[in-house]
Amino acid sequence: MKKDIILAGVGGQGVLSIAAMIAEAAHSEGLKVRQSEVHGMAQRGGAVLAHLRISDKAIASDLVPKGCADLIISMEPMEILRYLDWLAPGGVLVTAAEPFMNISGYPDIERVYSSIQIIPNSHIVEAAGLAKEAGLAKSVNVVIVGAASPFLPLKMESLEAVIKKQFASKDAGVIDANLKALALGRAALALGGEESAEAAAEEE
Repeated sequence: MKKDIILAGVGGQGVLSIAAMIAEAAHSEGLKVRQSEVHGMAQRGGAVLAHLRISDKAIASDLVPKGCADLIISMEPMEILRYLDWLAPGGVLVTAAEPFMNISGYPDIERVYSSIQIIPNSHIVEAAGLAKEAGLAKSVNVVIVGAASPFLPLKMESLEAVIKKQFASKDAGVIDANLKALALGRAALALGGEESAEAAAEEE
């Protein structure tokens, strides 16, 4: 088993936190992990990129070769378009719907969505709304991990355990909100957007 992942976004969106969360969950399941990070001018909203490779066998390189990414995860819709050359045939795209307009002349968002939607196996998630539904607006990146989770070679229990560990020093409400954000993100892929938030809320 091997899963090559590209994670993208801009500074302050928690891209590296996502990479760390997935990597730690993979380690907990006894998998091999290699990771490489590229920081742009993150403090000014610059691009942030991470390569994450997960396997049950030794991994030779930290970097995902172009055309070999099984999964590209992005916290921002335009950022995901920057890395399409890395997507493998049959690979999956998962991105937050909300744009981070950190440049002048940001493209029309509907055109950005259309450019993503024409790609097979692409998923645009209304992550901000789901984070608010979870009770913690800052949990957008956890929502995206949940949305990407069906395409990760990991158990949900492993991701939940990492969340509990990472937020152990926080109030119990913060842990609960992040766990809910994870579940809502996963449900979004099955039910779609706001509908998934309502359905997941009804289950609780």
